[in-house]
Amino acid sequence: MKQMALAAAGLAVSALALGAPAMADDLAAVKEAGELRIASSGAYPPFSLVNDQNEVVGFDVSIGKAIAERMGVEPVVTTTAWDGIIAGLLANKYDTIIGSMSITPEREKAVDFVGPYYHAGRAIFVTEDSDVETLEDLQDATIGVTLGETHEKWAREQSDMGWDLRTYKGLPELLLELENGRIEAMVIDSIPGRVAITKEGRPIRELELPDLEGGSVEVGIAIRKDNPELKAAMQEALDAIMEDGTYEDIAMEWVGADIR
Repeated sequence: MKQMALAAAGLAVSALALGAPAMADDLAAVKEAGELRIASSGAYPPFSLVNDQNEVVGFDVSIGKAIAERMGVEPVVTTTAWDGIIAGLLANKYDTIIGSMSITPEREKAVDFVGPYYHAGRAIFVTEDSDVETLEDLQDATIGVTLGETHEKWAREQSDMGWDLRTYKGLPELLLELENGRIEAMVIDSIPGRVAITKEGRPIRELELPDLEGGSVEVGIAIRKDNPELKAAMQEALDAIMEDGTYEDIAMEWVGADIR
């Protein structure tokens, strides 16, 4: 729904303006190295998280590994802060971002996208015992968002709401802040919030806001621009796992539904 970094996009565009090198043959480099370097935040369950064995796992991670396997290379997964993730891609720290990144016009100025590989939407969550039922009930409230996500940008645009906006590194921090009463609501993608309720039993609930964007946002896999061969190879691999049942198995394991 993870997952758009306005700040990250700004950094990305700045990097381009400064003459960041365009990698016109990334597929050849990936094949030569024998590995596909994949980045995610590691702080966006169930899409990417660090488990008790200190391993990065989740829907995005499994999708990335399956794509790498179809391409005949090894997946190498790394985590990085969301608000700098596009800048890291442009600096060649990794080959791709498979991290629930929503496809937006701002991001498309800086990177190319494979996919979309799932669809998400915006949602607002409060605690189970909250009196909040409508968006109007959140007037002058303390709201939590993930730094650099499209939801942060949207929340800042709601200037008439008088929100005290607080930014965090990822969903785990947001959930703790909400449950501990330090924020009154959080604005996130609908899917991870629903999973937190159904699979983790979190004492939170989603506000019923039919006018709020939901379920229609395309989420893609980011790569550096001007890499048609890499884009085609990754799209072919993504199409293959969607057709042979691998994608659905991964989605059911981590999300409990086919979200393509």
